[in-house]
Amino acid sequence: MARKNTSQGTPATAALAAAGVPFVLHPYTHDPAAPSYGTEAAQALGMDPARVFKTLMVDVEGRLAVGIVPVSGTLDLKAIAAALGAKKAAMADPAAAQRRTGYVLGGISPLGQRLPSPTVLDSSALALATVLVSGGRRGLDIELAPADLIRLTSAVTAAIGSRA
Repeated sequence: MARKNTSQGTPATAALAAAGVPFVLHPYTHDPAAPSYGTEAAQALGMDPARVFKTLMVDVEGRLAVGIVPVSGTLDLKAIAAALGAKKAAMADPAAAQRRTGYVLGGISPLGQRLPSPTVLDSSALALATVLVSGGRRGLDIELAPADLIRLTSAVTAAIGSRA
């Protein structure tokens, strides 16, 4: 996988470049009226929604964590709590998620976050050669190998996604 120009630099692309990880940028025109950022990305890029992953911030017993699941499904809150050794989780307050990551909603990348959080990647990613995640702004996805995503985010993998 070749690196494409990084003129669309974000903290996520900077983190990948600094680590020497191969990635491909997939920019698209973001529609502010789109009801779902992840679904919009998959449709705009003509990608299988099972390969495009959304980054969701959750509150796990008072601490923020990251769940990365295919846009074709939903995050199972009990499963992510269990993966992190907790009993329950809830979606994080949007303002807290933005403050912690340094990204805006719809553009939260699991990479290059202001303050890293415990991260869980849905195990479905392990069956794929590459996955797409937010590139750090609305209208930009990054394609990379799941192993690189796991390494750079210190993620654990677990079945945390459920089909919509």
